[in-house]
Amino acid sequence: MSGVASTLAKKRAQAAGFGTNANATKYLNQDFEALRRQCLSGGTLFSDPSFPAAPESLGFKELGPSSYKTRGIVWKRPGELCSKPEFIVGGATRTDICQGALGDCWLLAAIASLTLNEDVLARVVPAGQSFGDSYAGIFHFQFWQFGEWVDVVIDDRLPVKDGKLVFVHSAEGNEFWSALLEKAYAKVNGCYEALSGGSTSEGFEDFTGGIAESYELSKAPSNMFQIIQKALEAGALLGCSIDLELFDQSTITFSASDSEAVTRQKLVKGHAYSLTGATEVNYRGRKEKLVRMRNPWGQVEWTGAWSDGSSEWNNISSERPNASAEDGEFWMSFSDFLSHYSRIEICTLTPDAITSDSVKHWAVTNHDGTWRRGSTAGGCRNNAYTFWMNPQYVIKLDEEDDDPDDNEVGCSFVVGLIQKNRRRLRKAGEDMHTIGFAIYEFQGQRDVHLDKNFFLTHAQKARSETFVNLREVCTRFKLPPGEYLVVPSTFEPNKDGDFCLRVFSEKQTETLYCQKASLNIFFLNCASSCFQETVSDSEVDSGFRGMFVKLAGADMEISAAELTTILNKIIAKRTDIKTDGFSLETCRIMVNLMDDNGNGKLGLGEFATLWKKIQRYLKNDMDNSGTMSTPELRLALKEAGFTLNNTIFQLLVARYAETDMTLDFDNFVACLMRLEMMFRVFKKLDPHHSGFIELDFVQVCHTITYFEYFVIEI
Repeated sequence: MSGVASTLAKKRAQAAGFGTNANATKYLNQDFEALRRQCLSGGTLFSDPSFPAAPESLGFKELGPSSYKTRGIVWKRPGELCSKPEFIVGGATRTDICQGALGDCWLLAAIASLTLNEDVLARVVPAGQSFGDSYAGIFHFQFWQFGEWVDVVIDDRLPVKDGKLVFVHSAEGNEFWSALLEKAYAKVNGCYEALSGGSTSEGFEDFTGGIAESYELSKAPSNMFQIIQKALEAGALLGCSIDLELFDQSTITFSASDSEAVTRQKLVKGHAYSLTGATEVNYRGRKEKLVRMRNPWGQVEWTGAWSDGSSEWNNISSERPNASAEDGEFWMSFSDFLSHYSRIEICTLTPDAITSDSVKHWAVTNHDGTWRRGSTAGGCRNNAYTFWMNPQYVIKLDEEDDDPDDNEVGCSFVVGLIQKNRRRLRKAGEDMHTIGFAIYEFQGQRDVHLDKNFFLTHAQKARSETFVNLREVCTRFKLPPGEYLVVPSTFEPNKDGDFCLRVFSEKQTETLYCQKASLNIFFLNCASSCFQETVSDSEVDSGFRGMFVKLAGADMEISAAELTTILNKIIAKRTDIKTDGFSLETCRIMVNLMDDNGNGKLGLGEFATLWKKIQRYLKNDMDNSGTMSTPELRLALKEAGFTLNNTIFQLLVARYAETDMTLDFDNFVACLMRLEMMFRVFKKLDPHHSGFIELDFVQVCHTITYFEYFVIEI
């Protein structure tokens, strides 16, 4: 399926309710129930062809096929590792997640937090799975992936070395839900090694569909403890970490204790923890703030004040929290937490993930977008010539917050920009782009893509905290009511990528994609000026008439072949135009467009009209380079009366631009002629000017004879 068709199919599926957690999209079109029935009826155990028990599923470099770290690894099912395997023993708990030989502590910290919220956990780990009568070697899990939930099917063959699971495992030797969950997540991201190194917020979001904010604890707000408490009460997931300079946390070893740096008080730097509780106790006549932490290793615990078995517990007058088991979970004072940890990440859940009526729901909007070299990848504000070409979104803020404790009046909202599928591209040697966004105060027509003049004359109102090469950039804002323009971008221009832009707001907001209009709206917005420049025979001056007589020959008409010869002779004499010449195909398009009587040739008036168009097109080369750059192309299309959305412009650039993102003159003319032809056909098929058309199969085939592609974006 083509890219455009795939996008349309996805949009229609979402409109029909697919892609929600309750009706998740089947990843790679694998249907869990159908596959399980097939295996049970055939008496076989499922083997997943899309994520085989093979070296390529392990990794590509540190865990690549030739790596010494993968020697001796075999794949075994749980029934080959113990006599009575269980999916979940006594409920999913934080102690079920013990880190293995993979540097994915960020992911495991997110899973550990997930177990604290049964409702959220049930969205990720569907019920009805076991090693009982319905066992067929197949399991499934659900993850949020860039705006939609996907149901991921796996077989239960797991990597094993020396008789033990290589990666995540449960403290209970016969429990396998966490290992299978990790495998499903590795499948979505391409392989196990793709999970090495990351941010806990990434796991939080993929398990909840929520949005994760990050706080640097060195400059934490004064009410940070209250923020943590409220977040835990609202069912949010929390993770934290300690920075380690000159430490590469993507290093993969087969000993978790060797892969991180452990302090004298047994805190692990470069390592992700879950924050699972926050409380206050009466200690020696005063209130002491405490937080509960969880190390995914299942061991190595804090040994300072308020650690398991420390003397501080003997001097509290309130009920004592459990703090004795060597299970990777421990308490520490909030002051020690602030001084030892570097940052905390808090994931706010979407309304559909919250079942309690007492929790305040935030409104959520989601938009998919793309950056494409030469068309919509304009880079950051430093690139004044191309920044305006980035996708643009309008946020309308109407109501101020209901927050009497906050003296700052305004509308609170969080903007999250996620770049899609970058982990999967690691196998190809790519990684995260450096991304960010800018926000501008905006008043005007919402369905118009603003050009460079706006950004040259308007300062940004707000922006993402930084441009960074993480999967997501997320920042909280409070701005006065009004309309604002959000421009997401990569730091450097011409970087291809897909992204998801989300806005979470305390009050209901409206978020629109500038020029999200369908192609039919593009046709309605197309100015009629390009159709009003016809020249009649009587309007042709004598000089042009004499030239036409010499060119046309005895029949006084010009065919496509004759037009090719004429135009190429003319442009051969022009030093200001760079082109390999007009092709017969392009000239046929011109003739078809200008031929009013349908004889396949151009008469005097028709040729004069065409010549007038070509002369006008020559004026769009603003830098006098002899070619048309893609920014010049977009401005030229606007000047010609064509208001294109980003999707259509991307198609035009892909079709007509050279590798250096320029168009020679003949391609530029062909592009404009095709657009005009497309408009004319659409106009004929829409006699009532509704902006919509319906085509049967014959009409589609007829339309395609005019164009190489014909797209109507619904």
